[in-house]
Amino acid sequence: MIAQLRNPPGGRDARIMLLALAVDRTGSGLWAASSVLYFTLVSHLSAQQIGVLLGAAGVAGIVGSPLAGRLAGRFPVRSLLIGCHLLRLGTLSLLQVCTGFDALLPVVAVTYLGDRAAKTLEMLFATRAAGERRAAYQALSRSAANAGYGVGAGIAAFGLAVGTRDAYRALILGNALSFAVAAALVWRTREARESSVRVARSDGAAPLAATVDGKQPRERRASPWRDRGYLSFVLLDIPMNLDDSVLNVGLPLWLVSRTSAPHALVPAFLVINTVLVVVLQLSVSARAEGPRRATRAVLLAGVTMLVCCTAMAAATRGGSRVATAVLLAAALLVTLAELMRSVSSWELAVLLAPEGARASYLGVAGMSQSIQKSAGPPLLTGVVMAAGPAGWVVLGAVVAGLSVVQRTSCMRRLRALEPEVDRSLTNSGRRALNQASN
Repeated sequence: MIAQLRNPPGGRDARIMLLALAVDRTGSGLWAASSVLYFTLVSHLSAQQIGVLLGAAGVAGIVGSPLAGRLAGRFPVRSLLIGCHLLRLGTLSLLQVCTGFDALLPVVAVTYLGDRAAKTLEMLFATRAAGERRAAYQALSRSAANAGYGVGAGIAAFGLAVGTRDAYRALILGNALSFAVAAALVWRTREARESSVRVARSDGAAPLAATVDGKQPRERRASPWRDRGYLSFVLLDIPMNLDDSVLNVGLPLWLVSRTSAPHALVPAFLVINTVLVVVLQLSVSARAEGPRRATRAVLLAGVTMLVCCTAMAAATRGGSRVATAVLLAAALLVTLAELMRSVSSWELAVLLAPEGARASYLGVAGMSQSIQKSAGPPLLTGVVMAAGPAGWVVLGAVVAGLSVVQRTSCMRRLRALEPEVDRSLTNSGRRALNQASN
């Protein structure tokens, strides 16, 4: 991993972008660990107001991905990403002076919109800079992001231990400063541009001609909103992303409310997840690179989620030791599902999109994570957990079943686009794909 980080796919610019991403996520770790307490103790918001605030922010985040994709089709990705960092720098600075709920609502919503837009732009940069090695870059980016997130959460622990208003304000200011550093780093990169491409029609018909940078001056550009096949992929990807809510919401609440496992076990779930993602993401990505392996990873992620949810249901039986062992196993399984799902979602979102309209397509694909973050927690707490152990088994079975549908749908679309996908690969890309298949 160290060798890959020193010379990542995409060269110097990719290396700088990975550093910027790590700095950004360090600030995000500060925010995630302190934001709720900040709103409670410094802004004096009620629990209901905080819920509305974060819910509205989640909705704004859903808009951020397609908006970034649409803008990236017209403006340089590098400039837009710098703008997102500066936008969040401004909103987090305003947070220091906004105290009432009415003032905080638009500020936090714009912050989350900029956050989701930045993630989409980072994906677009990787797709252009890393080329056929985008899966390897994605693995490095997830490792760097999780490491930064862990560092940020660790720093926040010191501020939370102090517990004063100034300590909370310092943590929020630290998050804002991380955006300034990230913007400065992105400014040092060069705009990543795509070479000459051929744009495949979503219906498998003959591809449209495209000029350099994917511009189509004469033909109407493909729209993801009219591409039913791609929209189907995005919709099916929403439940496949439920591993995030299971880890961060389902496991802790299920432990506390329905098992005899000690409450001190909850931090171990995040530790297991963070460590395994940093250590294993590169290896898992290498085994899920390319069309065939990516579709297989979708199926494996669904089956792993079924086993994880079954373990969650079984954790209610037996004493505290049994519950502890089973829940730790569930944390391991949901992390493995996340590892496989993340690389398959990334790879398929790129492969299924026409290259000339890739920016707008990937912007729509980014909505699946945002929608899951908004709908996942209420689904788990209001439906799955309310149904008891059987609710977890049903959830796992549904996700596994949808993974079969997702795999079948993606394979059908890839077969229709296979001639175009093959033309888009360079000789080195073909060799890498053949080695991966072997």
